[in-house]
Amino acid sequence: MRKIIHIDLDAFYTSVEQRDNPQLLELPVVVGGRPESRGVVAAASYQARRFGIHSAMPMRTALRLCPQLVILPLRMEVYRQLSTQIRQIFFRYTHLVEPVALDECYLDVTDNLQSIPTATQTAMAIKQQIREQMQLTASAGVASNKFLAKIASDMEKPDGLTVIKPRQVEAFLQHLPVNKMWGVGPITNKQLQQMQIQTIGQLRQLSLAELSRQWGKLGVRLYHLARGQDDQAVDPSDDRKSVSRETTFAEDLFSLSRMEQELAELSTEVAEVLRREGLRGRRVTLKVRYPNFQIQTRSQSQANGLEEEQIRQISQGLVRQTTALEKGVRLLGVSVSNWWQENPLQLRLFD
Repeated sequence: MRKIIHIDLDAFYTSVEQRDNPQLLELPVVVGGRPESRGVVAAASYQARRFGIHSAMPMRTALRLCPQLVILPLRMEVYRQLSTQIRQIFFRYTHLVEPVALDECYLDVTDNLQSIPTATQTAMAIKQQIREQMQLTASAGVASNKFLAKIASDMEKPDGLTVIKPRQVEAFLQHLPVNKMWGVGPITNKQLQQMQIQTIGQLRQLSLAELSRQWGKLGVRLYHLARGQDDQAVDPSDDRKSVSRETTFAEDLFSLSRMEQELAELSTEVAEVLRREGLRGRRVTLKVRYPNFQIQTRSQSQANGLEEEQIRQISQGLVRQTTALEKGVRLLGVSVSNWWQENPLQLRLFD
């Protein structure tokens, strides 16, 4: 049996700012763009979250919710350096470290380098080292696969540790909302709600045939995830060239409005990963698979880094340049690539 740990640094960006400026420790803090320039929240401290503030929220909205909000600029280079240092802690325990974002990693400690007998003890040791060496806290989830470990790490934030043993899997998942599952975005979640399916336990009552008929490959995936089954390996390669999301439909789509809905959801998912990793791309690529399994791609680039709304608009514009409406689509995908770096002089001007 595999031993997987998911480590998630608690409110990483704002925790770094509060650590470096102790006067901010009990204050509602966000990092991101300025409200007067239509900026958005990149990250929010736990004190700010109590006001309903969250990442990707327009900064003007955040200020309305909390007028005393402390707004700080992003210091991506600092966050990247700290993330690299924290990963060095992980490498003391295993070579199998998969970065998901600057603040998030999977570790396979089945054969850990310190010969610690359990994954739970390993997670405790890692959390302690992060606290002592970096003055930051992290939450950890321990389980037999990535899916379960990811959910577990989110259960007792901040500074949490949740362990899911094999015999506990069914009970652990039973009452969790279905949108905790990978692949269940707003559209799929709405479809499930219309079927009176609100929990993973309720989803588990559907057969493989029913799920496959309704959602194709995604349905097969949901069938296995609802049973806590996930065979994805921890991938230590850290050579991300793009961020992409795609979805396969059980029935071919011919409606432009439905395609635009799906592309909006995919764009949101891509943008969330980009925000968490501190990446901004300049090229959007649309992928279309037709009912005859032919694949067509269309790309568009711009000079500066793309925001979520631009990703959505470009992808929706690109689909009109294909024959999707005439042929129908079996799959839609959105990816962002060609990373953009801000001019250091520009950054200094806005400090």
